[in-house]
Amino acid sequence: MKIQERTGAGAGRSAVPAGPSVGDRLPTPPRERKPALAALAVLLILVGALGATMLVLQAGDRIEVVKITEEIPAGQAVNDSNTTSVMVAEDPGIHYVQWSQLDALKKLKAVTTIPRGVVAVGEMFGAEAKVPEGKALVGLSLKEGQYPAGLKSGAAVAAYRVGGTSRSGSGDEGDGGSAGSSGSAGGDSVIVEKAVVSYVQDRKGDELVGSTNLPVTLLVDDAQAAALTQASSNGEVALVLVPGT
Repeated sequence: MKIQERTGAGAGRSAVPAGPSVGDRLPTPPRERKPALAALAVLLILVGALGATMLVLQAGDRIEVVKITEEIPAGQAVNDSNTTSVMVAEDPGIHYVQWSQLDALKKLKAVTTIPRGVVAVGEMFGAEAKVPEGKALVGLSLKEGQYPAGLKSGAAVAAYRVGGTSRSGSGDEGDGGSAGSSGSAGGDSVIVEKAVVSYVQDRKGDELVGSTNLPVTLLVDDAQAAALTQASSNGEVALVLVPGT
């Protein structure tokens, strides 16, 4: 009787095998390795790092060159007071004058007027200045009182004839009035209304050499050069500062 009861109880159970418990995991297939993709990733990282390094190196490839701090008229040279050093990116297509070459540059002349604030390049300098077409450089030797204090290269000036006597003053009294008004032959007349000071000697050290005259070079029109030279040879030139261009 007990055996039948046990059999009847087992008949009600399902024949499907019991599933795995909740805590068990199904086995996963092994991952497929792709060595080619890994190598490509490493290569891209290396290329990126190399490119960044090259950019840093190029940005740091700079040289120290000469910069002009004051305008240098044609025919004049650089010195310690009108130059400074500046760092620029090296460019083989630009003939920069390196700062280490400053002493050699001082022996050359500006072929044309060099404005302030520019970086010096080799084409700006030569053995002598190139006088512009229709212009002339006239040298003067002026005494104190014949030039304004603080005269510098690049200044605009007017040149006057002073200290001379009118060559037409030999006429009679009746002609004296007209003779006195003829300023071209003598008296205090304008020789050059506007000229540019191309060169003026530094007055430092004059006490040592006993110099009393100031050498000045003016850039003037060709037509004015002869009269200015003649007046200068007679010591009859005085300069006055005028508004620049």
